[in-house]
Amino acid sequence: MSQHQPGNRPHDFTGGLSRREAGDFTTDKRVLILVGMSIVVGTGGAFAAWCLVSLIALVTNIVWFGHIGIEPASLAGVPRSPWILLIPPLGGFVIGLMARFGSEKIRGHGIPEAIEAILIGGSRMSPKVAVLKPLSSAISIGTGGPFGAEGPIIMTGGAIGSLFAQFFHMTAAERKTLLVAGAAAGMTAIFGSPIAAVMLAVELLLFEWKPRSFIPVAVAACVSICWRPILFGTGPLFPTHFDIALPWWGIFACAAIGIVSGLQSGLLTTLLYKIEDLFEELPIHWMWWPMLGGIVIGVGGLIEPRTLGVGYDIIDGLLNNKLLASTVLTILVVKTCIWLFALSSGTSGGVLAPLLIFGGALGWLVGLVMPGHDPGFWALLGMAAMMGGTMRAPLTGTFFAVEITGDISTLVPLLAATVVAYAVTVLLLRRSILTEKIARRGQHITREYGIDPFEFTRAGEIMIKEVDTLPATMTVKNACDLFASPQKNHRIYPVIDSAGRLAGVVSRGDVLAWQGKAELAEQTLAEQVSDASVPVCHPEDTVGFVADVMLSTDTGRVPIVDPGSGKLCGLIARKDLLRLRSLLRTSEFERRPYLSKKTRDYSSMGKDTGVGQAAQRKEID
Repeated sequence: MSQHQPGNRPHDFTGGLSRREAGDFTTDKRVLILVGMSIVVGTGGAFAAWCLVSLIALVTNIVWFGHIGIEPASLAGVPRSPWILLIPPLGGFVIGLMARFGSEKIRGHGIPEAIEAILIGGSRMSPKVAVLKPLSSAISIGTGGPFGAEGPIIMTGGAIGSLFAQFFHMTAAERKTLLVAGAAAGMTAIFGSPIAAVMLAVELLLFEWKPRSFIPVAVAACVSICWRPILFGTGPLFPTHFDIALPWWGIFACAAIGIVSGLQSGLLTTLLYKIEDLFEELPIHWMWWPMLGGIVIGVGGLIEPRTLGVGYDIIDGLLNNKLLASTVLTILVVKTCIWLFALSSGTSGGVLAPLLIFGGALGWLVGLVMPGHDPGFWALLGMAAMMGGTMRAPLTGTFFAVEITGDISTLVPLLAATVVAYAVTVLLLRRSILTEKIARRGQHITREYGIDPFEFTRAGEIMIKEVDTLPATMTVKNACDLFASPQKNHRIYPVIDSAGRLAGVVSRGDVLAWQGKAELAEQTLAEQVSDASVPVCHPEDTVGFVADVMLSTDTGRVPIVDPGSGKLCGLIARKDLLRLRSLLRTSEFERRPYLSKKTRDYSSMGKDTGVGQAAQRKEID
């Protein structure tokens, strides 16, 4: 077969893949389409939040106060009566029926289910979940469940974004972006916290930080906050200003709150799943578990009615020092108990508002002996630390506390407390309260970001440069004899012409096909092979692109050629990709000093990370 001339060689066969220019990001113009769609999703998430809050208020007013209305209602003034013991179990019974005969995905607090949909379900959520999740949460919270609305709205807003995306031709990654955009929009509308909502998306839901996802999510949050004055009103949810002057060692006191909150978070997470294990051992169907949890809620409500429902009035009381120490202690103990049993039973409701109350109550009590004479300030730190440590999202906890109070002067103390709480929970527990549920379903999640070595390293750095090749003038007979030789055990050989340009590849499969065909014996390899269908890459291509070419062309070895001359530069096999992974592990786990007296000269060993340059080998396996 005729060979291509140097200027004519199509050295770009890559199995349908196209090269992209090197740059900081992989984002293209499709992000503008996602931005436009995120405006719609942000609006949908905001109105979904209003519908959820209105449903909760409607159920609360009907069940507890006997009238129809969507105005906010607190359960703090509910009289102690047998009715308190009856309503929560009835609500749990209804939720059990909805979960069994509607969708089991409405069980739980919503965020683990959203994560599962993103990582496992291709970011596809069903319309049934979009309807049943807010309805079940409204029944749960409205009948006294000690939960918040943020988990359900994250699930509901995410379902809106996912359903909207499913009407269009979109990738799973693009659907994920719109799903998370809907979740962030819902959280923004309820709490008025767009920055915290975006940070929650980054720290918990997106599992990446790319312009492709970050920009649409931020746009959706901004759109949602624009709708908030119409739907919920203006200003922070709990407007508070702390005029407190800490001593020089005050930052260590903030860190101490972080330690306390981190230990509290670890204890709550452990107890939650211990109690869930007890429910698993019950000899009854899980449909009945929420009703059992409702019984515990009723008993707790009889002891302290303020522990029923969302509890925003408790948060306001803690921040503004409106509660007595005995009341705070009672609320902390009772609400913790009923929350643990209710959530373990598999009912529907969020965890954020309860976490704020738990962390805030303990922080308020500890704040009685802290400097500044303002327990409300330490309650705020406890709230943020509890949220950041339990959800493993310290920046979310920090910005959330600033946004719900409107007091930016607390930013540094909040950061200190949340980071310390985050460190405590990471060291104490392998998984968070959110990912433990997913792990129990058989899916392990690693929530760490890092540079992909396949995208950081170029093909020229790991390719085998000393490649055994065959001349294009070699006869088919000689090629067959070479493959039969015990000294040569490669699976393929690149074929090059007299100028060193790639003419094609000969594999063992080709040799087996040629054997027994006498008419081919004296033909040259140049007549039998062609580079037209040989997948090739260039030295400047990323290793990730090389791996993609291997997958798309179902080949285990890719020649590396010069893009201008077409000359063979080297070859990359699958083992070279594995070697790169091995060198990455070395950079993570191998420790050696460089500035001590006994330091050896490692300059000849290449880059410190070991990722940038790989050892060369001379044989192709």
